[in-house]
Amino acid sequence: MSRIPDPLADKETLHGYLRVRRADLLAKLDGLGEYDIRRPMTPTGTNLLGLVKHVASVQLGYFGEVFGRLGRDLPWNAPDAAAEADLWATADESRAQIIELHEYSAAHSDATIAALDWDTRGAVPWWPPERRSVTLQQILAHMVAETARHAGHADILRELIDGAVGNGAGDPNIADRGDSGWAAHHARVEAAARAASGGALGGGAASGDAVDG
Repeated sequence: MSRIPDPLADKETLHGYLRVRRADLLAKLDGLGEYDIRRPMTPTGTNLLGLVKHVASVQLGYFGEVFGRLGRDLPWNAPDAAAEADLWATADESRAQIIELHEYSAAHSDATIAALDWDTRGAVPWWPPERRSVTLQQILAHMVAETARHAGHADILRELIDGAVGNGAGDPNIADRGDSGWAAHHARVEAAARAASGGALGGGAASGDAVDG
């Protein structure tokens, strides 16, 4: 028997996932000092506080500007702003300011989600013209995916910083192996990777193999 669509229930389901992923992302800042939440952990500068700042910023755009519900001007969106300014925090931008922006963005977005119907149309001005016309349903799904993606980035960054994984002690999705157990697991994965690559470091072409440019 096919399911009868229920837009109100579907909207609440997606909204619930969005709330959880927001909380997951924000929690990755807990217990860390100023340097660790800001330090670039990849060659492209990915950092924890910058991820929170970015998600807060794009959330305001998608649930605000797209549906004509403007909320707050963000200086890093200006044409003369520093490169990738929404993805890192300057020394003058405090942790409290970025968290407040995230909370404001969430509340503003929640108000949009509550006020609009599932099929309310909006326009994304930064998307190609043929894709700009969207519905609340599409944007809600988009922001669940966007937030989950960056929460995943934050998971990895936090593990690299201090070894913290998952959603804290007792997370059922994280095995309780202890340091020695995780070391053994790491070794097992490393051995499998080397075996699959014929022993070549990094799993790429072995030394001396020709590689097309």
